[in-house]
Amino acid sequence: GSHDSFSYWVDEKSPVGPDQATAIKRLARISLVKKIMKKWSVTQNLTFKEQLEGGIRYFDLRVSSKPGEMGQEIYFIHGLFGIKVCDGLKEINTFLEQHPKEVIFLDFNHFYAMDDSHHFYLINRIRLAFGSKLCAVECVEYVTLQYMWEKKHQVLIFYHYPLYQEYSFLWPGKKMPAPWANTTNVHKLLQFLETTLEERSRYGTFHVSQAILTPRVKTIARHLVRGLKNTLVHRNLPMILNWVKAQKPGVMGVNIITSDFVELVDFAATVIALNNLLLEDDESS
Repeated sequence: GSHDSFSYWVDEKSPVGPDQATAIKRLARISLVKKIMKKWSVTQNLTFKEQLEGGIRYFDLRVSSKPGEMGQEIYFIHGLFGIKVCDGLKEINTFLEQHPKEVIFLDFNHFYAMDDSHHFYLINRIRLAFGSKLCAVECVEYVTLQYMWEKKHQVLIFYHYPLYQEYSFLWPGKKMPAPWANTTNVHKLLQFLETTLEERSRYGTFHVSQAILTPRVKTIARHLVRGLKNTLVHRNLPMILNWVKAQKPGVMGVNIITSDFVELVDFAATVIALNNLLLEDDESS
């Protein structure tokens, strides 16, 4: 999986997003501030298509309306506005059309400046984009690849807003817990990942291990122009990848692992390779 999957492009010309504090919005009237914000808002270099081609199958999505704009258009957001959600969905669907056995998870977990009418608009866009590819809510343990192929389903949508209850194809957010370490310290992050795996529910939910470091205000202040990638990610990714290599999938093991800048190391290939351990277990039993 990728963290803030859509953030490969953010719009410096648009207003600062409603996910930011008032003080940041005021500061952002200075054009240089937005340039600095971009260095800390972008967590991926690859487009949706490139991520899909690289093996990413779980997408972490934050969305927002654009206050003051006419209509109900919804955009991806991380400090600054990204592309329109409907454009991202089309790009993903094109890949799925070309690869009918691939299955993806879209996790809509943060919503900003959206009332119910915005949600209805977005949900309708999701339905139009994927149609019969959408997998209805089911017992998690039933949803194997074989199940998805037989039903010709390819997309699971997780929707962290009460309206999910009104649609059979929207999975509740509680079925995709993604505990967040909120630290700049890689040792604390790895300890957190271990602890949350031990606390993982045995049945009934997926589980996201967020292998990401989060900058604090003072981190940004000290390294303004270096940005997230050069300050936190480059230096710590090798240690994070070593943790991934040591994991085992399956019950109480890792399930979905997300990272920033997924192409900087063999992240996707390393996570995918863990599945071979499941095959070995099958053979030995």
